Amino acid sequence: MKLKKINPDLQKALVDNGLEEANEMQLETFSTIKSGADAVVQSPKGTGKTTTIVINVIQRLEKSVGESTRVLIIVEDKEKVLEMEELFLKYGAYHDLSILGVHDKGDIDYDKNIVSLGLDILIGTPNRINAMFSSAGFNGATIRMFIVDDAEILFKNRADAIVQRLSMSIEKTQRLFFCSEITERVEALANKIMIEPLFFEMEEE
Repeated sequence: MKLKKINPDLQKALVDNGLEEANEMQLETFSTIKSGADAVVQSPKGTGKTTTIVINVIQRLEKSVGESTRVLIIVEDKEKVLEMEELFLKYGAYHDLSILGVHDKGDIDYDKNIVSLGLDILIGTPNRINAMFSSAGFNGATIRMFIVDDAEILFKNRADAIVQRLSMSIEKTQRLFFCSEITERVEALANKIMIEPLFFEMEEE
């Protein structure tokens, strides 16, 4: 995949999985996300938003450093958790990043124990992530990327309050929203919790 200064191991894993050409969204947003800027990325359904998240997270982290969670990703449901976990395993094949997916039907005590042992990437549903953060011992200070996928769906389902509360508990981080449509709720929360967010709007290809 031809992206400026992409990590060679990431590039190799993408090619192994048949991803040789970046789409418009990936080309347009790669440098901005790599720089650490806050952003809202809107692109039609089926254009690879989840893949774009995974690529950028691997690019930013590169390797496991054995500290508290560094990336927090909020997704809609258990299916999305499992889908994203699978993509991280495929595209992170040449990296040693540790990943945990949590959802409302899982064992919260088990999830907490795994996080306490040290983790790079935590993916989860709003309610489960909120429950984990609300309990003692979760260190939000190490989180470098705070990402919400399908933001317009989550906020329509009233998860915007959870996202705002989580954001307030994380001091310095990059905040990213991915959505198929920039709704009033998406724009309002972006302007409330992000620092000078950049808005990317992609047309149907």
